[in-house]
Amino acid sequence: MDSYTIAKVLAALRQRLIPSQQTEKLHDIVEGPLPNAREAAVLLALFESNAELHLAFIRRASTLRSHSGEIAFPGGGIDSSDASPVTAALREAYEEIGLHPSRVEVLGLLPPVFTIVSNYLILPVVAYLPLGLGTLQLQQSEVTEVIQAPLRALADPAITYTKQWLRGTVTRTIYFYDYGPYCIWGATGRILYTLLQTLELA
Repeated sequence: MDSYTIAKVLAALRQRLIPSQQTEKLHDIVEGPLPNAREAAVLLALFESNAELHLAFIRRASTLRSHSGEIAFPGGGIDSSDASPVTAALREAYEEIGLHPSRVEVLGLLPPVFTIVSNYLILPVVAYLPLGLGTLQLQQSEVTEVIQAPLRALADPAITYTKQWLRGTVTRTIYFYDYGPYCIWGATGRILYTLLQTLELA
């Protein structure tokens, strides 16, 4: 993915993403409005490495009570002290992996994703890091490693598949991505699918 293509990808995202100011009344496209859901925000950090765009994931610590060892995006619950979901995503990324907000250019938002088990409505914040990830410092109690995956590899149809899971009376599509030794699925898989779909790569 050369620099021209990278420029095209970033331009497409700026045009197609939801403006970061429009965080009110956003709801899960599949589930509809969820007034009783807890709110969270995650950061989809895009950066250039070896002349192509990469996306940063984290592997959650195996000692965590929920979602231990799973692949996720940096992020977490929105606190009352956060000025916005974007602020929450930037704060959590700094706390979890040491990514300083000054390195982040927010491009926009993807539609929220609801997690049925934990009752979270997650707002994905898409950003570009013009200077790269920089020197990171992981919060070891929560994050085991940072995974840097090329966007081209994530869009390879050979690594993705879906399953239909029934919960209650509703059947939902679950997206899986087998990237190397990692399995990306659940809310993270659905967010990744939506990002690739936005770029017309899914």
